[in-house]
Amino acid sequence: MPSDTRERLIDAGAELFWRQGYVATGVKQIVTTASAPFGSMYHFFPGGKEQLGAEAVRRSGAAYGELVPLFFDTAADVVSATLSLFGGAADTLRDTDWADACPIATVALEVSNTSEPLRQACADVFESWLELLGERFRAAGIAPDRAREVAIVLVALLEGAFVLARAMRTTEPVLAAGRAAVAEVERALSPDAG
Repeated sequence: MPSDTRERLIDAGAELFWRQGYVATGVKQIVTTASAPFGSMYHFFPGGKEQLGAEAVRRSGAAYGELVPLFFDTAADVVSATLSLFGGAADTLRDTDWADACPIATVALEVSNTSEPLRQACADVFESWLELLGERFRAAGIAPDRAREVAIVLVALLEGAFVLARAMRTTEPVLAAGRAAVAEVERALSPDAG
């Protein structure tokens, strides 16, 4: 059974990295947020903040990935699911005062050139999201290669929209990106697609 302290450290790291980024988060802040003894950090994560970071990224990514079935498996079709996903993202950003965007993007942007373990953890998470989305698009009748491409477009639009929305303090980029994502899904579903 995993240690409760270890789990609290991962959860604290995941939350802090999501809210303020990897670079701005110190080990002491993680330990304090987790209500853990300082020595426990290095007991559970001998690789230090980088090891904890990779595990936190994977945990956040898995939790965020659960949004795919939440939106896509309950919608009438992939078009309405895509629209709802972007609408939900816009609502969440606005309702959290622009704080709750993607839990992975900030870390990926900060460390992709400086930490191979963290870059790989981010890449693995993004790949898992592409697979989750691709499964839904394939099930809707989109050819496998095209389904992956549509998934990439959707994730790229959403990630870019998050950056713009947070900086501009408006949902406009997320809603515009949602319309563009819907158009891409509709094109891929078209009988002429191929």
